Amino acid sequence: MTDPTLERWRLLLGEPGSACLGGQQLDAQASARDAAMDWLYGRDEDLRRRGVRQGGTGESMLTTFDWLDDITRLFPKETIERLQRDAVERYEIHDVVTDPAVLARIEPNPALLKAVLRTKHLMNPQVLRLARRIVEQVVRQLMEKLATEVRSAFSGTKVRRPGRMRLARNFDIVRTLRANLGRYQPETGKVVIETPFFFSRTRRHLEQWQVILLVDQSGSMVDSVIHSAVTAACLWGLPGVRTHLVAFDTQVVDLTADVDDPVELLMKVQLGGGTDIARAAAYGAGLVDQPRRAIVVLISDFYEGGDPHRLVRVVRDLVAQGSKVLGLAALDEQANPAYDRELAQRLADAGAYVGAMTPGELASFVAEHVGR
Repeated sequence: MTDPTLERWRLLLGEPGSACLGGQQLDAQASARDAAMDWLYGRDEDLRRRGVRQGGTGESMLTTFDWLDDITRLFPKETIERLQRDAVERYEIHDVVTDPAVLARIEPNPALLKAVLRTKHLMNPQVLRLARRIVEQVVRQLMEKLATEVRSAFSGTKVRRPGRMRLARNFDIVRTLRANLGRYQPETGKVVIETPFFFSRTRRHLEQWQVILLVDQSGSMVDSVIHSAVTAACLWGLPGVRTHLVAFDTQVVDLTADVDDPVELLMKVQLGGGTDIARAAAYGAGLVDQPRRAIVVLISDFYEGGDPHRLVRVVRDLVAQGSKVLGLAALDEQANPAYDRELAQRLADAGAYVGAMTPGELASFVAEHVGR
């Protein structure tokens, strides 16, 4: 029987890794897995040069449909999603999301959603209807997750008076430590808590705030575009919040009319093109009704194709009039930013908050200011 660890190395390395098995052959299922991986990674010139996977199974007669069928049968869900993601993002196998037969059977996931958004301009109406199923299902999953975070953020503002609800999220650590410092034990370095204190959570009357999301729809920002649409939908209709959503490249498109329907909104987004951040910022500034009740969120990688001096000037003017300006280099579940640090620093110097956030963190930021 083949050692499972050695077999995994063989599957990872392809035919050049046969020595791992010491002359043993792969069984039928492992051979099928190897063929499925070779269909995808055997086309990678860089891997071939490194002697990892060299397309050793010969000319494959598999179609994309057959390959998807095989990996669904042979691999666990997490591996399937990784293989599908590599197919559409790394090797640009567009028929994964443009072939009607494939779309009718494929299991939606976030990687496929991004692929649909990147390739929907290639789809005829029939294919577009099938692709919409992927958008709807993945957006619904994101909405369910984020809606819980948004409700939690807006469930009430902490106020510093004793609370009766002894819940971990309401624990007042500062007051508790101050009240129990006399019970500090030097030998253990610990404070014995005799009397814990908790915040109470109350719902305050919320004055109307504007939250203006300006979203860069260049190709590198696809994750942020998706999460911006879902975040805007979750904020829509909350007490005290009026949400705007504006997408931009070199042009500015106000999508606020569709903000309560993130699926429709995403189907209208056109990824790619140039970037004029200053123009979008100026448009957002023009939407502000009450400066001291406005949060302008600029979601971009800050690689400005327009006028950076104008952008800094618009941000400085917004801050001077009392608006909150938040510059986000990423808005997604990982919040891993890639951005022009020099321009981002100039915006920070002009008074903007600059960083990266998950959608839940953005909701908490909005709730913190709206609840004041």
